[in-house]
Amino acid sequence: MESVLKVEKLNKQYPTFSLKDVSFEVKPGEIMGFIGRNGAGKTTTLKSIMNLIHYESGNISAFGLDMTEHELENKQRIGFALSELNYYPNKTIRDLMNVTKRFYKNFDEQKFNEVCKLFGLDINKKLEELSSGMKVKYSVSIALSHKAELLILDEPTSGLDPVSRDEILDIFREIVKNKERAILFSTHITSDLDKCASNITYIHNGSILYTGTKNDFVKSYLFVQDKTKNESLKDEYIAYKELDNFTEGLISIDNKDVFIKNGIEPKEPDLEQIMIYLERSKNNESFTL
Repeated sequence: MESVLKVEKLNKQYPTFSLKDVSFEVKPGEIMGFIGRNGAGKTTTLKSIMNLIHYESGNISAFGLDMTEHELENKQRIGFALSELNYYPNKTIRDLMNVTKRFYKNFDEQKFNEVCKLFGLDINKKLEELSSGMKVKYSVSIALSHKAELLILDEPTSGLDPVSRDEILDIFREIVKNKERAILFSTHITSDLDKCASNITYIHNGSILYTGTKNDFVKSYLFVQDKTKNESLKDEYIAYKELDNFTEGLISIDNKDVFIKNGIEPKEPDLEQIMIYLERSKNNESFTL
C-alpha cells in the first residue's frame, strides 16, 4: 500500500536543538500518534513537512510526490492545523470559511455547513468565542470540506476536557474508517493514543526511537513492581524508581524470565508508563530538595 506521507532522513539544525535523520511513513487508514515530551521535535517535524520552515536535508513526499516540488498540489489534499488557532480572533467561523475556501479547488461549502452542524459548531460565532475543543472541530471541518486525504494536526487534544477529547478521538476514528484517509497528530497525552491510534512514532531529543504499530511497541516492554526491592535485579531494568515500599520500572520483554524466577510477575504497561521510563532510561533521576 502506497504511503500518503513519507519522511526520510529529515535533518534540521538549531543552535540548541536539532532533528537527526527523522524517518517515518503514514499509510491510508492509519491514525499515527506522534509522541514525545515537550521540546522533543514534534512541532518542528510537522512544520518541516508542511514547508513552513527550512530544513537542511532529507526527503518528504506526500501521495508519492515530492513535497517541495509539488507543494501546492499536495496541500490541496492535506488538512493542517497547529495547536492553537489565534489568527483573526474577531472574525466569525463563516467569515474564516469564506476566506479559506478560496485556497482549495475542491472546497464544498455545503459539506462544511453539514459538518459544522454535526459537530454543533455555530458558524456565526467569532473565533475568540470558541472553546479549545470547538477550534479543533473547526479545523477538522475545514479539512473534511476540501476532501483532505491526510490530516496533520499539532496537539489537537491539548487543553481539552475529558469529554471533548473523547469526542475528538471518536471523530478521528470515523474519518479513517473507510481506509481512504489518514491522520498524523502529535500529542504528549498518551491515553489518547490508547484509545484511537493504530501506529505511533516516538521522538526523543530530535531522534526517532520507534515507528511502527502501537501493539508491537507496547508488547516490547513489561512493567514491574518489586515489593522485595531486590538489589540484584536493578541492572535488568531499562529504568526504575525507588518508592517507599517497592521498586517499580520498565523492562524489556526479553528480561521477563529473570523477574519471574525471582517471584515477580511483570505486567503489560500502558503507553504512559513506557514513555515515562524511556525518558528516564539514561539515568535514574533523583531529586534533592
